[in-house]
Amino acid sequence: MRFVFYTHSLISDWNHGNAHFLRGVMRDLVRRGHKALALEPQQSWSRENLLHAQGQAALDRFRIDFPELDTVIYDAAFDHEAALDEADIVVVHEWTDPALVERLGNMRAAGADFTLLFHDTHHRAVSSRGDIATLDLSGYDAVLAFGETLRQRYLDAGWGRQVFVWHEAADTLTFRSMPEEPRQGDLIWIGNWGDDERTAEIAEYLVEPARILGLSGEVRGVRYPDSAIAALQRAGLSYGGWIANAEVPRAFARHGLTVHIPRRPYVEALPGIPTIRVFEALACGIPLISAPWIDAERLFHPGEDFLFAHNGEEMRRQMRAVLDDADLAASLVSNGLATIRARHTCHHRVDELLAILKSIGTARVTGQIALEPAQ
Repeated sequence: MRFVFYTHSLISDWNHGNAHFLRGVMRDLVRRGHKALALEPQQSWSRENLLHAQGQAALDRFRIDFPELDTVIYDAAFDHEAALDEADIVVVHEWTDPALVERLGNMRAAGADFTLLFHDTHHRAVSSRGDIATLDLSGYDAVLAFGETLRQRYLDAGWGRQVFVWHEAADTLTFRSMPEEPRQGDLIWIGNWGDDERTAEIAEYLVEPARILGLSGEVRGVRYPDSAIAALQRAGLSYGGWIANAEVPRAFARHGLTVHIPRRPYVEALPGIPTIRVFEALACGIPLISAPWIDAERLFHPGEDFLFAHNGEEMRRQMRAVLDDADLAASLVSNGLATIRARHTCHHRVDELLAILKSIGTARVTGQIALEPAQ
């Protein structure tokens, strides 16, 4: 089948974690013999920022790291109707321009025989409700929401005819364990600054524990203000800026542990959605300690796959325990990897997507779907 994904960017993951997931989904689709194309706008803040901050080489390495993926950049004159003429499934991400969201829905309502899905992987449905409420989704066959609480938001608001949970997951072709790498530091955190959505939490669960314990390590991510970089340096942590996906497993492998610090809108308004970083860290086989969030959908086994720390003092104790107790660290690595491999890879998500399409897709689609045996 022919899949077309409208994404903010496939080429750039600068402050754009959805690119990680779509890359993995598209790779799995291609492995199964399907065709997959990503369309991304010419005016992409993620791609533009990556180019400005890292130069053309950072964009060029996408083709090196993901040679099997096909993406096209469209402008205002792009012929979307022609591009979708042979498409079987079209998946439209919620960052897509509202006018284009409506245009694609009108194409489907007018008789286009592809199956049209809207894909939401953000907290705007609660933090900026009007942005989603004004979208015309009446022509869409279904909505894919990356958590049950978000699904309920769509159902309660009457957005979309059918709404399915489609969690993000780890692209295990990229995010994998590399135990042969030599240890270089105690702690690594890979995460973007996030405006004021977790400023206090970064101080409590990362900066202060590292400073008090005297840990070595590094932080990677973008949009850090000078004051935050200075605080990291005072705590003894280096700041390395953006990191390419392909380099993440090696960076994780060189450190003793990592942390997860969820953004406040997810914790307060969308419980149960951990964001993609948890899946990726566990897939890389690094012990993980998380700031509080509610695993409402029982995606993991807290206390076995990773540890929770409910305040800064507990984070310090957990960090010290993981770094000092090799058996504890090994158990977290083993359990986390087992859970990812059993439930949370992009291969699992493609299975789920095909099952959804089997139930709601057009006749043109359902007749082509052969579900793989459960792995």
